[in-house]
Amino acid sequence: MITAPVRVLDGTTGLDRDVLGGKGFSIERMRALDIPVPPALVLTTQVCRAYYADRTGELPVGAWAQLLDTMSCLEQATGRTFGGGERPLLVSVRSGAATSMPGMMDTILNLGMTDEVQAALAFAGGEEYAADTRRRFDEQFLKVTGVAAPSDPWEQLHVAAIAVLDSWQSRRAIHYRRERGISGDGGTAVIVQAMVFGNLDDRSGTGVLFSRNPLDGEPEPYGEWLPRGQGEDVVSGRADALPLSALRESMPEVHKQLLVAAARLEQRDRDVQDIEFTVENGHLWLLQSRAAKRSPTAAVRHACQLGREGLLTVSEALDRISSDHVRSMLVPHLDPAEASASKVVADGKPACSGIATGIVVVDTYEAEARAEAGEDVVLARPTTDPDDVAAMSVVRAVLTELGGSTSHAAVVCREMNVPCIVGTGIDTLAALAGTTVTVDASTGHVYAGTIARTAVNEHDDSDLAQITEWLRGEAGTAIEGNLLELLETRTRGRKR
Repeated sequence: MITAPVRVLDGTTGLDRDVLGGKGFSIERMRALDIPVPPALVLTTQVCRAYYADRTGELPVGAWAQLLDTMSCLEQATGRTFGGGERPLLVSVRSGAATSMPGMMDTILNLGMTDEVQAALAFAGGEEYAADTRRRFDEQFLKVTGVAAPSDPWEQLHVAAIAVLDSWQSRRAIHYRRERGISGDGGTAVIVQAMVFGNLDDRSGTGVLFSRNPLDGEPEPYGEWLPRGQGEDVVSGRADALPLSALRESMPEVHKQLLVAAARLEQRDRDVQDIEFTVENGHLWLLQSRAAKRSPTAAVRHACQLGREGLLTVSEALDRISSDHVRSMLVPHLDPAEASASKVVADGKPACSGIATGIVVVDTYEAEARAEAGEDVVLARPTTDPDDVAAMSVVRAVLTELGGSTSHAAVVCREMNVPCIVGTGIDTLAALAGTTVTVDASTGHVYAGTIARTAVNEHDDSDLAQITEWLRGEAGTAIEGNLLELLETRTRGRKR
């Protein structure tokens, strides 16, 4: 029997991410800083491990009973009632592995919905808002669990919790872990969190903020904002979000609060943050904060910035820079003259920088098979979802018609260092199927045919020069060699 399988995330548990999962650990630490986070509880990763050890398909003994009891803590914290009443409580049920696996496992929002709850939401926020929330819940519950939502909210919670645990061993999660050398033993936590509603009214919405730009490494905050949306709308890429400046213009005080919270989290964790947030009727809520996935260029630039600012020591900054990061920055760029003379066949938003040439394939399974057979393939999709990750990991580049630079395609491609352009526009990519294109994911341009490339000089980049200076200073002697040789010498020395 598991001791305390369910814990309230109030900032005082003292448990680490191996028990709470990454998402639960993030909520716990934000609560400890008094950052506005919706109340939440967690079924720990111990529950997941016991679930797979038991092989009964049911929650471990005691876990369900304690979850039922602990839900009262969310009710008390929100002044709402799960499953009904004049002020109903709806919750999100999310996965949360100790190691971040963006988009790999399942989430259900707006859980607890019933006819009575929908009527109460309509009375408080209007028929359109209530119907939209009901539609979102019904569609997502069916997609994740494979069955229509039960009318009993407690049964909804039970089915959803099991679905999240099952997603730990989904095909896409297994493939993701295998590709990154992540153990399958740790399991996922299940986070149950009070819903806040970005779809409530014109002073509501959802967004993603990076405390620094994860694409090009610039030090300014970067993100996207979707009025009257919920979190999955931005991450899925199904909706075209606005730049974060739109939030600053419509709700400047909320924007200011968001940047202050981001700066506090970055200072505490000494790393660039990826923050999911919701605004409900002008009130800011942070849902999650984690170390940002970033392009190789951004990884280099952020390490240099944090080292110069004193958040990292020189040694720590160098630890975050790999030879592969630098190698990626030194990849030849498109020849400007040839590019200017070439036809642009699609345009979108840069999501992960890089250059790639290949044949456009619009079917995920075909793209995966052809890439594994040795062809240079560019995967082109309306948008991507977790089932596309196996193909995304083996193609030369990814293009999507929908979505922004914080969508699923963008986040996953940055982690895998696959050139990616998003938001080219509806019906812009299908006609390219079977043609050869060159993708410049630094500018967002897709060119017809193959374009020549020109070399990059490491001495022309101030951050690469800074790294070279740090490496020579750390060695304590005037050692010879170019930047890559110096980095590789350092890496070998630290492995001994």
